[in-house]
Amino acid sequence: MGPDVGVYVHVPWCERVCPYCDFAVLAARSVPLELEERYVDALVAELDARRERFEGRALSSLYLGGGTPSLLSAGSVARIADAVRAAFPPEQSPEITLEVNPSSLERARLPGFHAAGVDRISLGAQSFDDATLKRLGRAHRADAVYATLDAIRATGFRSLSLDLIFGAPGQTRASLDADLDALIAVAPSHVSAYELTLEPGTPFGEAAARGRLALPDEDLLASMLARVEARLADAGYRRYEISSYARPGCEAVHNRRYWERRPVLGLGMGAVSTDPPDAAHAHGVRRANPRELARYLADPAGCGEIEVLSAETARGEAIFLALRTARGVDAARFAAEFGAPPRHFFDREIERLRRDELLCEEQESGDLRLTPRGRMIADSVFEAFV
Repeated sequence: MGPDVGVYVHVPWCERVCPYCDFAVLAARSVPLELEERYVDALVAELDARRERFEGRALSSLYLGGGTPSLLSAGSVARIADAVRAAFPPEQSPEITLEVNPSSLERARLPGFHAAGVDRISLGAQSFDDATLKRLGRAHRADAVYATLDAIRATGFRSLSLDLIFGAPGQTRASLDADLDALIAVAPSHVSAYELTLEPGTPFGEAAARGRLALPDEDLLASMLARVEARLADAGYRRYEISSYARPGCEAVHNRRYWERRPVLGLGMGAVSTDPPDAAHAHGVRRANPRELARYLADPAGCGEIEVLSAETARGEAIFLALRTARGVDAARFAAEFGAPPRHFFDREIERLRRDELLCEEQESGDLRLTPRGRMIADSVFEAFV
């Protein structure tokens, strides 16, 4: 097989902007048809203008995220998918993922999305408990999760991923266990289980800074993470990345591209691309589109911020992104790209983290992995390499 590419398409509209969300999103119960068509026109124009950087690569994955991309019509999703497949003819069936929230509007569109080529649904359930959903500021309730799951299964999608948040305000071990009971009972093929993150500038971030958000303490959060890992493992899910669990053969093709630092073409407002390395850019180029809709629509192909990745930046990212995975850092692969193994560049950091039992190092190969304790405070470990 030749070189491949993943394509990410960002759709910014959401029925409600959750108080913990830091993504490039806009509140809208529905997207006016004229605006939807204009946005899709801009996506196709950006694709046409930027495909040359990825020329000759076969499509491996297409991921429509947001926001809520299922607020688009099936016709718009089909147009996007057709344009991407035409730009990068796949050598085999690509994984095509669509993020969906539990709602009657989106349920009604599922057959059309399936006909457009979507074969994998990522459902933003977050919880099966009405009180937790309300505290998270979600627009749906548990009955909508079950109804949407039934509709997804009836439509016949190849794969289903379900998102779960833990560490929510007011959440207890008992309520988390109830969520895990419900999740395991509905048996998705893939699970993304995230600890609630407090981003600066979000309503939750500001409330926490003022001491007005009742969150689980560190000990409870650690026990919740351990509980998630243990329950999902017992149910047959393998943790292959810090927040990602899958049944055998159901790992996310697209998401693995980011942890393995493989090329991704990002299209749309706020989307980020990782262009492939070339003779002039040994470690590739990162491009971030503007987070303002008007700016993006005015110039979809030319108004992004461009960062040429230095060797230092690329080395740090290679370490912490690989450490997110169960496989960890392949020292030989790292040395092939950067000229020397991780110890050559990060000897002091690796030694400290190993001594603190946060990092595990294979004696012969030099491969690195997070320890169970390291996974509990992974962000602190990653800071050592940035």
